[in-house]
Amino acid sequence: MVKMESLETFRGSRPARQAARSEVLPLSLPPRGLCREVAAAYIGISGTKFDELVRSGSMPKPRIVGARRLWDRPELDLAFSNLPHADENGAVNPWDVVRFENQN
Repeated sequence: MVKMESLETFRGSRPARQAARSEVLPLSLPPRGLCREVAAAYIGISGTKFDELVRSGSMPKPRIVGARRLWDRPELDLAFSNLPHADENGAVNPWDVVRFENQN
């Protein structure tokens, strides 16, 4: 009788010639091109919010590599550095107003 392997046995397996990027790059050398999900996580937001920032121009557009869309990590760093700090966007924190009124 032939033993049937479950799908779980093959999960994560890949042909010997195709190594995962995580197996090729050392941990000290992160990939430069990031997919949408990783790019969003890299700057600490959801994919949906990341899409909004790309549409508004606050985050860079992706680079095209064949059929893949990849975000350049240094461009993400620069765009993130150009985002306003909390006190630079003109918004008033309502708690600051309450604290100020209570001090007078």
